[in-house]
Amino acid sequence: MNIPESNLQRVVIVGGGFGGLQVAKNLPAGKYQVVMVDRHNYHCFQPLLYQVATAGLEAGNIAFPLRKIFQTKDEFYFRMADVLEVDSENNRIITNIGALRYDMLILATGSATNFFGNKSLEGHSMAMKTIPEALDIRSLLLQNFEKAIDTDDLNERRRLMNIVIVGGGPTGVELAGAVSELKMHILPRDYPDLDFRWMEVKLLEGSDRILPGMAEVSSRKAEGFLKKLGVKVMVNTMVTDFDGNVITTKDDEIPAETLIWAAGVHCKPPEGLEPSVLVKGNRIETDVYNRVKGEEHIYAIGDAAFMPTEKYPDGHPMVAQPAIQQGRNLAKNLLRELKGKPWRPFRYVDLGSMATIGRTKAVSELPGWKSQGAIAWLIWIFVHLMALVGFRNRLVVFITWLYNFVNYNRDIRLIIRPFQTKKERLASLNVASDVPSE
Repeated sequence: MNIPESNLQRVVIVGGGFGGLQVAKNLPAGKYQVVMVDRHNYHCFQPLLYQVATAGLEAGNIAFPLRKIFQTKDEFYFRMADVLEVDSENNRIITNIGALRYDMLILATGSATNFFGNKSLEGHSMAMKTIPEALDIRSLLLQNFEKAIDTDDLNERRRLMNIVIVGGGPTGVELAGAVSELKMHILPRDYPDLDFRWMEVKLLEGSDRILPGMAEVSSRKAEGFLKKLGVKVMVNTMVTDFDGNVITTKDDEIPAETLIWAAGVHCKPPEGLEPSVLVKGNRIETDVYNRVKGEEHIYAIGDAAFMPTEKYPDGHPMVAQPAIQQGRNLAKNLLRELKGKPWRPFRYVDLGSMATIGRTKAVSELPGWKSQGAIAWLIWIFVHLMALVGFRNRLVVFITWLYNFVNYNRDIRLIIRPFQTKKERLASLNVASDVPSE
Protein backbone atom coordinates (compact mmCIF):
# COMPACT_ATOMS: atom_id res chain seq x y z
CA MET A 1 0.00 0.00 0.00
CA ASN A 2 3.09 2.18 -0.14
CA ILE A 3 2.84 3.66 3.36
CA PRO A 4 6.28 4.82 4.58
CA GLU A 5 7.72 3.33 7.74
CA SER A 6 7.89 5.67 10.73
CA ASN A 7 9.20 5.79 14.30
CA LEU A 8 5.67 6.73 15.34
CA GLN A 9 3.06 4.15 16.23
CA ARG A 10 0.72 3.52 13.32
CA VAL A 11 -3.02 3.96 13.87
CA VAL A 12 -5.09 2.49 11.05
CA ILE A 13 -8.68 3.75 10.81
CA VAL A 14 -11.07 1.74 8.67
CA GLY A 15 -13.89 4.06 7.58
CA GLY A 16 -14.17 7.79 6.92
CA GLY A 17 -17.62 8.27 8.43
CA PHE A 18 -18.55 10.28 11.51
CA GLY A 19 -16.54 8.17 13.97
CA GLY A 20 -13.41 7.66 11.86
CA LEU A 21 -13.33 11.36 11.02
CA GLN A 22 -13.35 12.34 14.70
CA VAL A 23 -10.51 9.97 15.60
CA ALA A 24 -8.30 11.36 12.83
CA LYS A 25 -9.18 14.99 13.60
CA ASN A 26 -8.48 14.68 17.32
CA LEU A 27 -5.10 12.96 17.08
CA PRO A 28 -2.56 15.82 16.97
CA ALA A 29 -0.05 15.72 14.14
CA GLY A 30 3.28 14.18 15.02
CA LYS A 31 1.99 11.93 17.81
CA TYR A 32 0.93 8.97 15.68
CA GLN A 33 1.16 7.96 12.06
CA VAL A 34 -2.48 7.86 10.98
CA VAL A 35 -3.66 5.83 7.99
CA MET A 36 -7.31 6.00 6.94
CA VAL A 37 -8.76 3.36 4.61
CA ASP A 38 -12.17 3.75 2.97
CA ARG A 39 -13.84 2.40 -0.17
CA HIS A 40 -14.79 5.98 -1.10
CA ASN A 41 -12.53 9.03 -1.24
CA TYR A 42 -15.10 11.24 0.46
CA HIS A 43 -17.00 11.68 3.71
CA CYS A 44 -20.77 11.44 3.19
CA PHE A 45 -23.24 13.31 5.41
CA GLN A 46 -25.83 10.53 5.50
CA PRO A 47 -28.67 12.45 7.24
CA LEU A 48 -29.23 14.41 4.02
CA LEU A 49 -29.11 11.50 1.59
CA TYR A 50 -32.89 11.62 1.27
CA GLN A 51 -32.61 15.14 -0.21
CA VAL A 52 -30.24 13.86 -2.89
CA ALA A 53 -32.74 11.06 -3.62
CA THR A 54 -35.60 13.56 -4.01
CA ALA A 55 -33.72 16.12 -6.13
CA GLY A 56 -33.34 18.66 -3.33
CA LEU A 57 -29.54 18.67 -3.20
CA GLU A 58 -26.64 17.69 -5.43
CA ALA A 59 -24.56 14.74 -4.25
CA GLY A 60 -21.49 16.99 -3.99
CA ASN A 61 -23.31 19.21 -1.48
CA ILE A 62 -23.31 16.49 1.20
CA ALA A 63 -19.90 14.95 0.46
CA PHE A 64 -16.40 16.23 1.11
CA PRO A 65 -13.05 14.82 -0.09
CA LEU A 66 -11.25 13.02 2.72
CA ARG A 67 -7.85 14.03 1.36
CA LYS A 68 -8.84 17.71 1.50
CA ILE A 69 -9.95 17.46 5.14
CA PHE A 70 -6.49 16.24 6.16
CA GLN A 71 -4.26 17.77 3.50
CA THR A 72 -2.39 19.94 6.05
CA LYS A 73 -2.04 17.17 8.65
CA ASP A 74 1.45 15.68 8.99
CA GLU A 75 1.85 11.90 9.10
CA PHE A 76 -1.64 11.31 7.71
CA TYR A 77 -2.19 8.96 4.77
CA PHE A 78 -5.37 7.97 2.95
CA ARG A 79 -5.89 4.89 0.81
CA MET A 80 -9.04 4.09 -1.16
CA ALA A 81 -9.54 0.36 -0.69
CA ASP A 82 -11.87 -2.36 0.55
CA VAL A 83 -10.73 -4.00 3.78
CA LEU A 84 -11.26 -7.74 3.32
CA GLU A 85 -9.78 -9.28 6.45
CA VAL A 86 -8.24 -8.51 9.82
CA ASP A 87 -5.16 -10.60 10.60
CA SER A 88 -4.87 -9.95 14.35
CA GLU A 89 -2.11 -12.53 14.85
CA ASN A 90 0.23 -10.50 12.64
CA ASN A 91 -1.30 -7.07 13.40
CA ARG A 92 -2.24 -6.30 9.82
CA ILE A 93 -5.24 -5.78 7.58
CA ILE A 94 -5.71 -7.37 4.16
CA THR A 95 -7.23 -5.11 1.49
CA ASN A 96 -7.91 -5.38 -2.22
CA ILE A 97 -4.76 -3.31 -2.85
CA GLY A 98 -2.45 -5.10 -0.41
CA ALA A 99 -1.70 -5.67 3.26
CA LEU A 100 -0.89 -3.07 5.91
CA ARG A 101 0.66 -3.47 9.36
CA TYR A 102 -0.87 -1.62 12.30
CA ASP A 103 0.00 -0.89 15.91
CA MET A 104 -3.61 0.05 16.64
CA LEU A 105 -6.61 -0.71 14.45
CA ILE A 106 -9.87 1.25 14.71
CA LEU A 107 -12.91 -0.24 12.97
CA ALA A 108 -15.35 2.55 12.08
CA THR A 109 -17.06 0.66 9.28
CA GLY A 110 -20.58 1.98 9.88
CA SER A 111 -23.64 -0.02 8.90
CA ALA A 112 -25.47 -1.34 5.84
CA THR A 113 -29.12 -1.85 4.96
CA ASN A 114 -30.64 -4.89 6.65
CA PHE A 115 -33.25 -6.83 4.64
CA PHE A 116 -33.49 -9.47 7.39
CA GLY A 117 -32.67 -12.27 4.98
CA ASN A 118 -35.56 -11.57 2.59
CA LYS A 119 -34.00 -12.08 -0.86
CA SER A 120 -36.99 -10.79 -2.83
CA LEU A 121 -36.91 -7.49 -0.93
CA GLU A 122 -33.15 -7.24 -1.29
CA GLY A 123 -33.38 -7.91 -5.02
CA HIS A 124 -36.20 -5.55 -5.93
CA SER A 125 -36.35 -2.72 -3.38
CA MET A 126 -34.15 0.37 -3.14
CA ALA A 127 -31.75 0.99 -0.27
CA MET A 128 -30.50 4.45 0.72
CA LYS A 129 -27.26 4.24 2.68
CA THR A 130 -24.80 5.65 0.13
CA ILE A 131 -24.66 8.45 -2.43
CA PRO A 132 -24.81 6.03 -5.42
CA GLU A 133 -27.95 4.47 -3.90
CA ALA A 134 -29.55 7.90 -3.41
CA LEU A 135 -28.79 8.80 -7.04
CA ASP A 136 -30.30 5.49 -8.15
CA ILE A 137 -33.51 6.36 -6.31
CA ARG A 138 -33.63 9.80 -7.95
CA SER A 139 -33.18 8.26 -11.40
CA LEU A 140 -35.76 5.52 -10.76
CA LEU A 141 -38.40 7.98 -9.55
CA LEU A 142 -38.00 10.20 -12.59
CA GLN A 143 -37.76 7.28 -15.02
CA ASN A 144 -41.00 5.84 -13.69
CA PHE A 145 -42.85 9.08 -14.37
CA GLU A 146 -41.45 9.18 -17.87
CA LYS A 147 -42.77 5.63 -18.35
CA ALA A 148 -46.12 6.56 -16.83
CA ILE A 149 -46.65 9.13 -19.57
CA ASP A 150 -45.98 6.54 -22.26
CA THR A 151 -48.47 3.91 -21.13
CA ASP A 152 -52.21 3.77 -21.75
CA ASP A 153 -52.67 1.06 -19.13
CA LEU A 154 -54.11 2.86 -16.10
CA ASN A 155 -53.15 0.06 -13.69
CA GLU A 156 -49.55 0.15 -14.87
CA ARG A 157 -49.57 3.96 -14.64
CA ARG A 158 -50.66 3.76 -11.01
CA ARG A 159 -47.97 1.20 -10.22
CA LEU A 160 -45.35 3.46 -11.76
CA MET A 161 -46.55 6.54 -9.90
CA ASN A 162 -47.03 4.92 -6.49
CA ILE A 163 -44.15 5.17 -4.01
CA VAL A 164 -43.94 3.01 -0.89
CA ILE A 165 -41.42 3.63 1.89
CA VAL A 166 -40.84 0.93 4.50
CA GLY A 167 -39.57 2.04 7.88
CA GLY A 168 -41.05 4.75 10.08
CA GLY A 169 -37.84 5.99 11.65
CA PRO A 170 -36.38 9.45 10.93
CA THR A 171 -35.09 8.40 7.49
CA GLY A 172 -38.44 7.01 6.35
CA VAL A 173 -40.42 9.93 7.77
CA GLU A 174 -38.17 12.54 6.16
CA LEU A 175 -38.18 10.73 2.84
CA ALA A 176 -41.97 10.38 2.85
CA GLY A 177 -42.36 14.09 3.53
CA ALA A 178 -39.94 15.03 0.75
CA VAL A 179 -41.64 12.74 -1.81
CA SER A 180 -45.07 14.11 -0.90
CA GLU A 181 -43.83 17.66 -1.47
CA LEU A 182 -42.57 16.59 -4.88
CA LYS A 183 -46.07 15.30 -5.59
CA MET A 184 -47.73 18.51 -4.41
CA HIS A 185 -45.48 21.21 -5.85
CA ILE A 186 -43.03 19.88 -8.45
CA LEU A 187 -44.15 16.83 -10.42
CA PRO A 188 -47.55 18.18 -11.58
CA ARG A 189 -45.75 21.04 -13.34
CA ASP A 190 -43.26 18.67 -14.97
CA TYR A 191 -45.91 16.14 -16.01
CA PRO A 192 -49.16 18.09 -16.62
CA ASP A 193 -50.60 15.20 -18.62
CA LEU A 194 -50.56 12.90 -15.57
CA ASP A 195 -53.36 12.90 -13.00
CA PHE A 196 -51.57 13.03 -9.65
CA ARG A 197 -54.74 12.22 -7.77
CA TRP A 198 -53.89 8.62 -8.66
CA MET A 199 -50.42 8.81 -7.11
CA GLU A 200 -50.11 7.42 -3.58
CA VAL A 201 -47.24 7.89 -1.14
CA LYS A 202 -47.36 5.27 1.61
CA LEU A 203 -45.20 4.92 4.72
CA LEU A 204 -45.22 1.44 6.28
CA GLU A 205 -44.04 0.81 9.84
CA GLY A 206 -43.95 -2.54 11.63
CA SER A 207 -44.51 -1.16 15.15
CA ASP A 208 -47.58 0.63 16.49
CA ARG A 209 -46.30 4.15 15.70
CA ILE A 210 -43.81 6.01 13.54
CA LEU A 211 -40.64 7.45 15.12
CA PRO A 212 -40.69 4.74 17.81
CA GLY A 213 -37.41 6.04 19.22
CA MET A 214 -38.97 9.39 20.09
CA ALA A 215 -41.72 10.42 22.52
CA GLU A 216 -45.34 9.66 21.66
CA VAL A 217 -46.17 13.34 21.29
CA SER A 218 -43.50 13.65 18.57
CA SER A 219 -44.81 10.52 16.83
CA ARG A 220 -48.39 11.80 16.84
CA LYS A 221 -47.36 15.23 15.59
CA ALA A 222 -45.16 13.79 12.83
CA GLU A 223 -47.98 11.49 11.70
CA GLY A 224 -50.33 14.47 11.59
CA PHE A 225 -47.86 16.44 9.47
CA LEU A 226 -47.50 13.53 7.04
CA LYS A 227 -51.23 13.06 6.69
CA LYS A 228 -51.65 16.77 5.90
CA LEU A 229 -49.14 16.25 3.09
CA GLY A 230 -51.20 13.38 1.74
CA VAL A 231 -49.01 10.51 2.97
CA LYS A 232 -50.88 7.35 3.95
CA VAL A 233 -49.26 6.12 7.18
CA MET A 234 -49.71 2.40 7.85
CA VAL A 235 -48.49 1.14 11.24
CA ASN A 236 -48.40 -2.48 12.46
CA THR A 237 -47.69 -3.39 8.85
CA MET A 238 -44.99 -5.91 7.96
CA VAL A 239 -43.82 -6.36 4.37
CA THR A 240 -43.29 -10.01 3.45
CA ASP A 241 -42.59 -9.92 -0.29
CA PHE A 242 -42.02 -7.69 -3.31
CA ASP A 243 -41.70 -8.91 -6.88
CA GLY A 244 -41.11 -5.54 -8.52
CA ASN A 245 -44.83 -5.03 -9.26
CA VAL A 246 -46.74 -5.77 -6.07
CA ILE A 247 -45.77 -5.29 -2.43
CA THR A 248 -47.18 -8.00 -0.20
CA THR A 249 -47.91 -7.41 3.48
CA LYS A 250 -49.51 -9.78 5.96
CA ASP A 251 -52.90 -8.19 5.30
CA ASP A 252 -52.82 -6.61 1.85
CA GLU A 253 -51.24 -6.24 -1.57
CA ILE A 254 -50.05 -2.83 -2.77
CA PRO A 255 -49.44 -2.21 -6.49
CA ALA A 256 -46.19 -0.24 -6.82
CA GLU A 257 -42.94 -0.43 -8.74
CA THR A 258 -40.96 1.67 -6.27
CA LEU A 259 -40.27 0.38 -2.77
CA ILE A 260 -37.64 2.23 -0.72
CA TRP A 261 -36.36 0.20 2.23
CA ALA A 262 -35.51 2.21 5.35
CA ALA A 263 -36.51 -0.42 7.90
CA GLY A 264 -33.23 -1.40 9.50
CA VAL A 265 -29.46 -1.64 9.42
CA HIS A 266 -26.79 -4.12 10.39
CA CYS A 267 -23.01 -4.19 10.38
CA LYS A 268 -20.66 -5.85 7.92
CA PRO A 269 -17.32 -6.11 9.70
CA PRO A 270 -14.28 -7.47 7.85
CA GLU A 271 -13.47 -11.17 7.99
CA GLY A 272 -10.97 -12.46 10.53
CA LEU A 273 -12.55 -11.36 13.80
CA GLU A 274 -13.44 -14.06 16.31
CA PRO A 275 -17.09 -15.10 15.83
CA SER A 276 -17.67 -14.69 19.57
CA VAL A 277 -17.25 -10.90 19.34
CA LEU A 278 -19.98 -10.52 16.70
CA VAL A 279 -23.26 -10.05 18.52
CA LYS A 280 -26.69 -8.52 17.82
CA GLY A 281 -26.89 -7.08 14.31
CA ASN A 282 -23.34 -8.29 13.61
CA ARG A 283 -21.96 -5.50 15.79
CA ILE A 284 -18.56 -5.97 17.41
CA GLU A 285 -18.61 -6.31 21.19
CA THR A 286 -16.32 -3.88 23.01
CA ASP A 287 -15.51 -2.79 26.54
CA VAL A 288 -16.17 0.73 27.84
CA TYR A 289 -12.98 1.94 26.14
CA ASN A 290 -14.15 0.68 22.71
CA ARG A 291 -11.53 -2.09 22.81
CA VAL A 292 -12.76 -5.20 21.00
CA LYS A 293 -13.44 -8.08 23.36
CA GLY A 294 -10.41 -10.39 23.57
CA GLU A 295 -8.17 -8.05 21.53
CA GLU A 296 -5.40 -5.78 22.74
CA HIS A 297 -4.87 -3.49 19.77
CA ILE A 298 -8.22 -3.48 17.94
CA TYR A 299 -11.04 -1.01 18.64
CA ALA A 300 -14.53 -0.51 17.22
CA ILE A 301 -16.58 2.69 17.29
CA GLY A 302 -19.95 3.98 16.10
CA ASP A 303 -22.44 1.65 14.46
CA ALA A 304 -19.84 -1.13 14.37
CA ALA A 305 -19.46 -1.14 18.17
CA PHE A 306 -21.69 -2.99 20.61
CA MET A 307 -20.95 -1.53 24.03
CA PRO A 308 -23.60 -2.75 26.51
CA THR A 309 -24.08 -0.50 29.55
CA GLU A 310 -26.65 -0.27 32.31
CA LYS A 311 -28.50 2.51 30.46
CA TYR A 312 -28.00 0.96 27.00
CA PRO A 313 -28.09 -2.83 27.50
CA ASP A 314 -28.61 -3.33 23.74
CA GLY A 315 -25.79 -0.99 22.79
CA HIS A 316 -25.88 2.67 21.87
CA PRO A 317 -28.22 3.97 19.13
CA MET A 318 -26.89 3.49 15.60
CA VAL A 319 -26.90 7.21 14.80
CA ALA A 320 -24.23 9.85 14.28
CA GLN A 321 -23.76 11.17 17.82
CA PRO A 322 -22.48 7.96 19.50
CA ALA A 323 -19.97 7.56 16.65
CA ILE A 324 -18.79 11.17 16.97
CA GLN A 325 -18.47 10.99 20.75
CA GLN A 326 -16.76 7.58 20.74
CA GLY A 327 -14.30 8.78 18.10
CA ARG A 328 -13.35 11.82 20.17
CA ASN A 329 -13.06 9.82 23.39
CA LEU A 330 -10.88 7.16 21.79
CA ALA A 331 -8.53 9.77 20.29
CA LYS A 332 -8.18 11.47 23.67
CA ASN A 333 -7.46 8.11 25.33
CA LEU A 334 -4.70 7.37 22.82
CA LEU A 335 -3.09 10.69 23.75
CA ARG A 336 -3.45 9.89 27.46
CA GLU A 337 -1.61 6.66 26.83
CA LEU A 338 1.35 8.58 25.38
CA LYS A 339 1.40 10.72 28.52
CA GLY A 340 1.17 7.70 30.81
CA LYS A 341 -2.29 8.66 32.05
CA PRO A 342 -5.17 6.22 32.65
CA TRP A 343 -7.90 5.88 30.02
CA ARG A 344 -11.37 7.29 30.59
CA PRO A 345 -14.39 5.09 29.88
CA PHE A 346 -16.89 6.24 27.28
CA ARG A 347 -20.08 7.85 28.54
CA TYR A 348 -22.70 8.75 25.98
CA VAL A 349 -24.36 12.15 26.22
CA ASP A 350 -27.71 12.05 24.42
CA LEU A 351 -28.05 15.36 22.60
CA GLY A 352 -31.56 14.58 21.40
CA SER A 353 -33.36 13.51 18.23
CA MET A 354 -35.17 15.30 15.44
CA ALA A 355 -36.88 14.71 12.13
CA THR A 356 -38.19 17.07 9.47
CA ILE A 357 -41.35 16.32 7.56
CA GLY A 358 -41.43 19.22 5.11
CA ARG A 359 -41.64 22.97 4.86
CA THR A 360 -41.86 24.41 8.42
CA LYS A 361 -42.80 20.94 9.71
CA ALA A 362 -40.47 19.05 12.06
CA VAL A 363 -40.26 17.44 15.48
CA SER A 364 -37.34 17.97 17.83
CA GLU A 365 -36.42 16.47 21.18
CA LEU A 366 -33.49 18.25 22.82
CA PRO A 367 -32.45 17.66 26.45
CA GLY A 368 -35.28 19.05 28.56
CA TRP A 369 -37.18 20.53 25.61
CA LYS A 370 -39.53 19.12 23.00
CA SER A 371 -40.82 21.20 20.09
CA GLN A 372 -42.86 20.66 16.95
CA GLY A 373 -43.60 22.72 13.87
CA ALA A 374 -41.70 25.76 12.62
CA ILE A 375 -39.40 26.13 15.65
CA ALA A 376 -38.32 22.49 15.43
CA TRP A 377 -37.80 22.96 11.67
CA LEU A 378 -35.47 25.93 12.22
CA ILE A 379 -33.54 23.95 14.84
CA TRP A 380 -33.23 21.04 12.40
CA ILE A 381 -31.89 23.38 9.68
CA PHE A 382 -29.29 24.94 11.99
CA VAL A 383 -28.06 21.62 13.40
CA HIS A 384 -27.68 20.01 9.98
CA LEU A 385 -25.97 23.03 8.43
CA MET A 386 -23.42 23.16 11.25
CA ALA A 387 -22.78 19.42 11.04
CA LEU A 388 -21.87 19.52 7.33
CA VAL A 389 -18.16 19.30 6.56
CA GLY A 390 -16.75 22.32 4.73
CA PHE A 391 -17.79 25.98 4.59
CA ARG A 392 -18.62 25.72 0.88
CA ASN A 393 -21.04 22.86 1.49
CA ARG A 394 -22.77 24.80 4.28
CA LEU A 395 -23.10 27.89 2.12
CA VAL A 396 -24.34 26.05 -0.98
CA VAL A 397 -26.82 23.94 0.98
CA PHE A 398 -28.20 27.02 2.77
CA ILE A 399 -28.62 28.93 -0.50
CA THR A 400 -30.22 25.89 -2.17
CA TRP A 401 -32.65 25.42 0.71
CA LEU A 402 -33.55 29.11 0.65
CA TYR A 403 -34.09 29.04 -3.13
CA ASN A 404 -36.21 25.89 -2.92
CA PHE A 405 -38.26 27.36 -0.07
CA VAL A 406 -39.04 30.59 -1.89
CA ASN A 407 -39.70 29.05 -5.30
CA TYR A 408 -41.30 25.72 -4.32
CA ASN A 409 -38.78 24.15 -6.67
CA ARG A 410 -36.08 21.48 -6.95
CA ASP A 411 -34.04 21.97 -10.08
CA ILE A 412 -31.92 18.83 -9.84
CA ARG A 413 -34.47 16.56 -11.52
CA LEU A 414 -31.83 14.97 -13.71
CA ILE A 415 -31.49 11.39 -14.91
CA ILE A 416 -27.70 11.49 -15.19
CA ARG A 417 -27.22 7.74 -15.21
CA PRO A 418 -30.36 5.70 -15.91
CA PHE A 419 -31.09 3.03 -13.33
CA GLN A 420 -32.19 -0.45 -14.36
CA THR A 421 -34.27 -2.51 -11.95
CA LYS A 422 -33.76 -6.24 -11.52
CA LYS A 423 -36.98 -6.84 -13.48
CA GLU A 424 -35.68 -4.70 -16.35
CA ARG A 425 -32.27 -6.38 -16.32
CA LEU A 426 -33.89 -9.80 -16.57
CA ALA A 427 -36.14 -8.58 -19.39
CA SER A 428 -33.18 -7.19 -21.32
CA LEU A 429 -31.31 -10.47 -20.90
CA ASN A 430 -34.31 -12.38 -22.23
CA VAL A 431 -34.53 -10.06 -25.22
CA ALA A 432 -30.84 -10.48 -25.88
CA SER A 433 -31.12 -14.28 -25.70
CA ASP A 434 -33.90 -14.22 -28.30
CA VAL A 435 -31.75 -12.37 -30.83
CA PRO A 436 -30.36 -14.94 -33.32
CA SER A 437 -26.60 -15.09 -33.61
CA GLU A 438 -24.94 -14.59 -37.00
